[in-house]
Amino acid sequence: MVDATVSEKTPTVTPSDTSPLLSKGASTAFDAPAYSDEFSSLPPSEAEILREQVQHTEKSASFMSLFRYADSFDKLLLVFGGLAALAEGCMRPLMTIVFGQVTDLFSNYTRYIPYEEFYSPGFNYTGSHYNGTYGYNETYYNQTMYNSTESYNYMNEYIDPDYFQREVNRLTVYFVIIGIADVALSYFSTYLFIDRGEVLSARIREKYLEATLRQNIGYFDKVGTGEITSRISADAILIQEGISEKVAYCVANLATLTAGFIVGMVRSYKLALILSSMLIMMMFSFAIGSQKMKSAIRRSLSGYSVGGTLAEEVLASVRNVQAFGIQERLALRYDSHLVVTEKYGLRAGICLGIMSGILWFGIFGADAIAFFTAPMYIQQGELTTGIVVTVLLTITHGAFALSHIAPHFKAFTSATAAATKIYSTIDRVSAIDSKDASGDKIENINGEIELKNIKFIYPSRPNVVVLNDFSLKIPAGKTVALVGASGSGKSTIVGIIERFYKPVKGQVTLDGHDITSLNLRWMRGTISLVSQEPTLFSTTVYENVEQGLIGSPYENLSAIEKRELIVEACKQANALSFIEALPDGFNTTVGERGFLMSGGQKQRIAIARAIVSNPKILLLDEATSALDTKSEGIVQEALDRAAKNRTTIVIAHRLSTIKDADMIVVMKRGEIIETGTHNELIARKSEYYNLVQSQKIEKEKNATIYGEETSSSSSETSSTLDEKLDNDETLEKVKTKASVKVRDLGPDVEDVENEAAEVINESGYTIPDLVKFIARLSQSENSYVYMGVFCSVIQGLSYPALGEFYGHAVQGLQFVFSDPGRMYSETYTYAGLFIFLAVLLCVTTASAISLYTYVAQRLIRRIRYQMFRRFLRQDIAFFDLDENTTGTLTMSLAREAQSIDGLSGATFGQIMNSIVNVISSATLAIIVAWNLGLVCVACVPLMVLSGFFRFWVIAKFEETVKKSHEASASYACEAASAIKTVISLTREDDVCERYHNALHAQTLKSRVASRKSAILYAVAQGMQYFITALAFWYGGNLLRIRQYGLLEFYIAYMAVIFGAQGAGIVFSFASDMGKARLAAISVKKLFDRVPEIDAWSTEGTKPENVEGNIEFKDVVFRYPTRRQVRVLNGLNLRIKKGEYVALVGASGCGKSTTIGLIESFYRPTSGQVVLDGVDIRDLNLSEYRSHIALVSQEPTLYAGTIRDNVKLGSPDENVSDEVMIAVCKQANIHDFIMSLPDGYDTLVGSKGTLLSGGQKQRVAIARALIREPKILLLDEATSALDSESEKIVQAALDEAAKGRTTIAVAHRLSTIQNADVIFVFDQGVVVEQGSHQELLGKRGKYYELVQMQALEEMQ
Repeated sequence: MVDATVSEKTPTVTPSDTSPLLSKGASTAFDAPAYSDEFSSLPPSEAEILREQVQHTEKSASFMSLFRYADSFDKLLLVFGGLAALAEGCMRPLMTIVFGQVTDLFSNYTRYIPYEEFYSPGFNYTGSHYNGTYGYNETYYNQTMYNSTESYNYMNEYIDPDYFQREVNRLTVYFVIIGIADVALSYFSTYLFIDRGEVLSARIREKYLEATLRQNIGYFDKVGTGEITSRISADAILIQEGISEKVAYCVANLATLTAGFIVGMVRSYKLALILSSMLIMMMFSFAIGSQKMKSAIRRSLSGYSVGGTLAEEVLASVRNVQAFGIQERLALRYDSHLVVTEKYGLRAGICLGIMSGILWFGIFGADAIAFFTAPMYIQQGELTTGIVVTVLLTITHGAFALSHIAPHFKAFTSATAAATKIYSTIDRVSAIDSKDASGDKIENINGEIELKNIKFIYPSRPNVVVLNDFSLKIPAGKTVALVGASGSGKSTIVGIIERFYKPVKGQVTLDGHDITSLNLRWMRGTISLVSQEPTLFSTTVYENVEQGLIGSPYENLSAIEKRELIVEACKQANALSFIEALPDGFNTTVGERGFLMSGGQKQRIAIARAIVSNPKILLLDEATSALDTKSEGIVQEALDRAAKNRTTIVIAHRLSTIKDADMIVVMKRGEIIETGTHNELIARKSEYYNLVQSQKIEKEKNATIYGEETSSSSSETSSTLDEKLDNDETLEKVKTKASVKVRDLGPDVEDVENEAAEVINESGYTIPDLVKFIARLSQSENSYVYMGVFCSVIQGLSYPALGEFYGHAVQGLQFVFSDPGRMYSETYTYAGLFIFLAVLLCVTTASAISLYTYVAQRLIRRIRYQMFRRFLRQDIAFFDLDENTTGTLTMSLAREAQSIDGLSGATFGQIMNSIVNVISSATLAIIVAWNLGLVCVACVPLMVLSGFFRFWVIAKFEETVKKSHEASASYACEAASAIKTVISLTREDDVCERYHNALHAQTLKSRVASRKSAILYAVAQGMQYFITALAFWYGGNLLRIRQYGLLEFYIAYMAVIFGAQGAGIVFSFASDMGKARLAAISVKKLFDRVPEIDAWSTEGTKPENVEGNIEFKDVVFRYPTRRQVRVLNGLNLRIKKGEYVALVGASGCGKSTTIGLIESFYRPTSGQVVLDGVDIRDLNLSEYRSHIALVSQEPTLYAGTIRDNVKLGSPDENVSDEVMIAVCKQANIHDFIMSLPDGYDTLVGSKGTLLSGGQKQRVAIARALIREPKILLLDEATSALDSESEKIVQAALDEAAKGRTTIAVAHRLSTIQNADVIFVFDQGVVVEQGSHQELLGKRGKYYELVQMQALEEMQ
């Protein structure tokens, strides 16, 4: 039986041997399998219990649901922002009304004869001039309406130029007023939506993290930490972009559409209704296309979330990845998930392209319809030219407004798709909800626990029964130890008591109360858990221990009282001595997951955290497994003291830690074999006796029975241990602040520091540099880029073509009475050209967006793939930096590429055609009317400048806010990855509060930049109206003096106006451009970073005929992040080829550091590490590591099958199953694997969570053995194994060690007593060396360690 589970199967994609991005055909994607009920074979009641723990239903989110967490104040501000956006959107239809009056004024003025001509003697009106008499209606004379049914004779009306100028000035003022109003309204609407978007997205992040932390553990068997990180960072940003200023833009454009339609209906309902047919077609295409896009984007996000989980696993275990040289293989596996994102991202882009193409067809189609129908209405006297232009412009502006929405539309569909995933988690009802306030609380708890007839099945492995009809009573105040083989169900019992899972049958009681009836948070507050793999949080030692007080009666004590409790707990856990020796003592940061501490130090801090609250129930799941022998003895004594008067359940493989237990329960395959005290079970000589015998240390030959000598030795050990333990070296307390100068640490440290600074602090990338960089990344898709640019050029040229066609069509309407035939001919001709333009733009727009999307999706996939590869390329020192936590790097993979995606596809297409539009429109305006064109074009740079400043403000702000996002995302990732620790400590509220504070501080910082951004955007928008006013006023002056006619004015005017709008559109994407720039800088900085220890380097000698002689020569080493501490202090060590060598000593003395230096994870600060007489610096790194295999203290497996994980160890990717099975048999894991329903195809879950600790370790050992290394490194390789498995695996390791150099780090001395040489470390140097028997004969430090692990009863 096993105490682990397997998640629902997902298909395994076998990546190609070469990078999938090197070939264009490599875009085959896979889809997730259809859901099938894996619990159908179980009884309905049991199936329902398991199903509710893992099922995760999705309900599609609507756009309005994005605002579900807006409170009354938020809604009020959003309403104000929405009203401001509505009003701002109405400005353009208002402008068209004024423009209609302008058209009538200009048309009338240019139609009639100048004053001088009118009164010229002998002047004869012929040709194109009026003949002096013409039928007219007196109402027309008053400039209201034609009436073709009545005929009048009149002399041509004369319009006084001064009167004309006064009218021009009056209408110009209207344009200016509209512009000022637009600036104010744009500012308020944009700022309010940006600010509320920041606030609401932060609230959604908080709700998501809160909901995640309240889920039952079965949920996390299905959802990996990487997915949670992707949701809380990348997906939350998608939601923020969908509810921020883009909403204001779209509300304004929808208002333009609606107001334009209303104005058109008022001015001429017939023409408006005819033109609105195109609007209906466009809106219908939007409705269908949006659903298709949303579905594709949701599947794209789902595909990446799986890849994000794999990325998080790999980055969290980067030492293991580099040791085995499997960077490329894991990168290809990661890329297989990116294929899904690319596939559905491309589908979404094609949908958007088709929608946009139909949109542009509708816009120019409406122009064509207008000029087909308008002549008839004008000739009939129902309309004037001004009314036609007003209606046409209002409807056209409405259609243009829809085109402006299109590039932002992807943001809304992406936001709703992301919200669907996030809200489904938020809305999920947890089967075991830690936030549920219901349930009883026992006032005077005794601590009696009873398991009655428990049947337990893990939800993710429904075919395996772990416990069946299991019953056990644990008396109050007693210590009960659970022992047995790995997978026998020991840790499962702890999980059931903590209510991590639900048993399918049976009952667990606490003091006679069913634990399901108790308040969950209260119950967990009475229990303290120390897990097999201790988890610390990235904060100080003090705060880590203080977290043990959360939920306890001591939570609200004063700071002084808390400190007393914390110091006392650390003293009891034997942690105080090493903590005080740290540079900052209790204020020392432990690093992400405690990586700055050794395994033993982490475990002791975790124990201190567990006992600081004086819990009623103490659960110790291999609590001392990572401790050295000395520490174990003292800590065990402390735990024995702590166990008094409280119920304690101990799980242990190292039987020396539980021999004093009140009751020992021996388990096998989910059943109890025997129970009793240590002495009782030894006397029975049964299962427990056999376990003890397998751990017995060989006595010193010819030695007498340990007697008084032993007692005196133990006494001496106890008295001196607190003084000697764990001091890496004698240190004064040195504050790690800026006042500590690098040179104070010695020249060797200064050189490394400066080198790191040169690598890490690269900056100063210019925009051309970044453009070239991105262009190089997209080089293989250049042909698609060129085709897209060609289509964009055609789109951009359509604006000046529009001005040209407009000018001629409006001029044609002037012949309504003088030459109706010519009017129809010219307007129909240009209506036909509008149809041609509509079809052309439909095709080119759809093609451009689809092409850009293809290029963008390939680029995004390539960026993520290459970023992942380059992360894995970096040396370990890179990952030790605070800014490079696993959460931060996982977020970067999701966010950087996504930010560049924000500037791709439709957005990039819009920017390209806007740029072409500005240039071509300005050119046409200058050609047609050079002085009018120059004056107006000179104003466009003002718009560009304000837009650029907005881009600059956002870009600078993004640089500062990125760090806040990374810090908060890293914090959330850390909490999610340590979910069992978080909920067992009842830290849910504490985690959420800290996360809230981080986001709140970030929101406050955002507001200043948001205001600047909004005002600059508003000025850029208002400039369109101011330029229009200038063009109208100056053009009116030129018309007044007859320098230009109506045709020239219209062509130049329309070109300038559309050019100004194009410039305005470009900088509506300023926020996207700012984010894309920062993302490009981040990616380029990573690509340019060459680590000191470079796995890609081809330099160095390739070692041949490796024998395995290793030597350390005067090695001094300091960790890059803690340069004040010398971990190794002049280490000298010589290991001969083929020797089996053991490294022993106190935690923190440098054993694992030695392993790290052999693996070349770090370079020595000074001294040499030599292989076969050659300094390993001079060897090719990849070739060198290929001769080494590592089994770490905390085994690392990756999501996938057992087969995949074992074969990862082999340099040959096509290694046969026969070889795999052979090494699994050596590692004593084959029989267990074959007992599983899917055998070697069994999924191990994220980070191997579906296997027990011992099972994971044996798979890791098999992975090392399949490598057939010359040097085998075992860093506590058997620490997680039960005694029976340990004995067999140790025999296998002993066999595997033959013919190769083996270096083992061990606390459990029974595993290394057969070593050829044992090196005893203390304070970074070797203090003793020799064989087991030789060292026992010295009666030194090793002798003391052996004494403390003796299991025999002392006589």
